Amino acid sequence: MPKAYASGIVPADADAVWGVVRDFDGLPSWHPAIAGSEIEPGPRAAEIGAVRKLALTDGNTVRERLVRLDDTERGYTYDILESPFPIRSYRATIRVAPVTATGEAFVEWWCHFDADAADEAELAETFANGVFATGITSLAEKFGAGEHQTGLHR
Repeated sequence: MPKAYASGIVPADADAVWGVVRDFDGLPSWHPAIAGSEIEPGPRAAEIGAVRKLALTDGNTVRERLVRLDDTERGYTYDILESPFPIRSYRATIRVAPVTATGEAFVEWWCHFDADAADEAELAETFANGVFATGITSLAEKFGAGEHQTGLHR
């Protein structure tokens, strides 16, 4: 099962960063590839089982279900239900942790998924860089980081 991973430093307190990341319906406020988000009827955004429909800037849509929300660990996990990507069994987690030495936040975002062998490497690259790293960089910029100040790792 392939894995995609990215992490970086956000120049703000972990609780402040978590306050932004935690909003399951708030991705458009900090991720440049997300044009809009709508919570479908059923559980609300902060409830397990909530389904968000994301409008991507390229015109595609993605539906995701919240499967875990942990305020103590500052993280949540979600599954993709529908997307334009040729994937199966996609599960991702985003987590925010304090960097105690600096008062900043460490953000990591990863996923595991199934795909045809011929597509695995390209999809892992797309998720690690096009989704996760792009989002973490944008989140850092939202909190005042300049270009190349995120300490981004993939």
